[in-house]
Amino acid sequence: MQLLVVVLNKDEHLEQVLQGFLEVGVRGATVIDSVGMGRIISYNIPIFAGLRHLFDAERPQNKTIFAVVEGTMVDDAIAMVEEICGSLDEPGAGIAFTVPISHVKGLAEEL
Repeated sequence: MQLLVVVLNKDEHLEQVLQGFLEVGVRGATVIDSVGMGRIISYNIPIFAGLRHLFDAERPQNKTIFAVVEGTMVDDAIAMVEEICGSLDEPGAGIAFTVPISHVKGLAEEL
């Protein structure tokens, strides 16, 4: 099992990504509002205030998705995210990573 974490920089993709998760077999996910470090330091730490022009003022938050997935689903899930959001290698598209999970309890068997 893997914990798949996806940070969407453009929250308008959220519904489509969640629908895509269902299509690749991801049974559930948790979505939270999140804010990147760059935005925080550019707005809250005066010495970095000059960086404000680097951030889209209309997008103060990201959406972070957490999903516990079978290891075999990871590549399909990330490919689907990139199909919707564009290559995650491009700046501003978002990020995705996994963390190994050694124990899970409470995960739904099926939707």
